[in-house]
Parts: sequence; C-alpha cells; structure tokens
Amino acid sequence: MGIALLFLTVPAVAWAQIYSWRDANGNLVLSSHAQAAPGAPLRVYDVPRTDSIRSTRPVSRRGDAFEDLIVEHARLNDVRPDLVRAVVQVESGFNPLARSAKGALGLMQLMPATMHEFGVQNPFDPADNVRAGVAYLRQLLDRYDNNETLALAAYNAGPGAVDKHGQAVPPYAETRSYVAQIDRLASRPLSLRENRIYKVTEIVDGRTVVRYTDKKPTSGAYELLSR
Repeated sequence: MGIALLFLTVPAVAWAQIYSWRDANGNLVLSSHAQAAPGAPLRVYDVPRTDSIRSTRPVSRRGDAFEDLIVEHARLNDVRPDLVRAVVQVESGFNPLARSAKGALGLMQLMPATMHEFGVQNPFDPADNVRAGVAYLRQLLDRYDNNETLALAAYNAGPGAVDKHGQAVPPYAETRSYVAQIDRLASRPLSLRENRIYKVTEIVDGRTVVRYTDKKPTSGAYELLSR
C-alpha cells in the first residue's frame, strides 16, 4: 500500500487541517489542501496549536511484509499476484488481525467454512491465511472458467449468490463496489476471458504440490479442467 505525500507545509495559523484520501491506485494521500483530491472521499484531521505540518520521512508500505507470501501462493495457484494483492488490500488493508462483523478473519478475510475446507489452523497467521485464501480464489476461478470478475463476486457474496443471479455479479451494492475496487487496484483490468486451465500435479521435496496454469505443461502429470 503506497502512500503519497503532498506539500504538507501550511501557512502559519493557530491550527491546521490535514486531508486524506485514496487515489486511483489505492495509495493513501495526505495533503493540506482539499482541492487536490480528485473527487475522492475525504477524511479531515484538525491539528491544533501548530504553525505548520511537515513529514520528515515516508510511512513504510504495510503490504511489503506479505509480498513474498503473496507471490509464492499466487505462483503455486497460477493466480496473478497483483490480483491477490488487491484482494488483500480491499479485504483487510493488509491487517493480519482483521475481523469483520460477519466473522471473516485475517488478511484475506476467510469465513469459517472456507477455513475448515482448506485446513486453516490459525487464520491470523499470514502464511496460513494467504495459503487458504489464494487456493480458494483459484477454486472460484476454476468454477467460473477463469472469469476473474465472477470469481471475485463469489469471493465476496458467495458462489451461491453468483449462481442464483445467472452466473452474473449479484445486484448488491457491496459486491459491485468490491469488484470495482479490485479492478482499479489490480495492475490491469480484470480478465473476462475463458482459457484452458490445466491442473498440474508435481512432487516437490517429497510433497505433492498442485498448481494451475493456462499454458499446456511440457512435463509432469496434468489434467485439463476447462476449455
């Protein structure tokens, strides 16, 4: 999660205001001028008894701590890393201890049924959470022929809701906003293509590892899941 800092020095007054919003890439922007915000929702913070406000150093990017996990499990499941990053950012803001009122937990906001299905021992352990969350996202991509928009809608509202509405994004404001946010955050538009998906089974360090790819494997055991 990047943070952009805009001219944080204000004229000498008895108090100052800081405005914050997120830009089109999801970066947190801080500024002393509300006019700089391109129509985005603003938060306003009063800073009393100060003549100026300065930033001495940028805030660290919170998502960097989980980058290796995201890349690893995105690769193992053949999911775009930028898509996984966007899901984590929208779901939890990269907070591994996040809880929702509906009972979703951790970085990828796993529901109890998903945790049970994927054998999650500790939903607040980033490695366990991302492993299961990306595997579940891969499962949904398989279910909807690699249609990322439908997979994300199902991640948010449940596959039952997507199927109930004719395998389309349900007409729920929350779900439509969720898909749109991830579309903006991902480095390229969500894919609507139907690809051939291959399930590849490999033995790595004595363990059976399953991965998915849209490229026909040149070696190893594989199974064609969709056309």
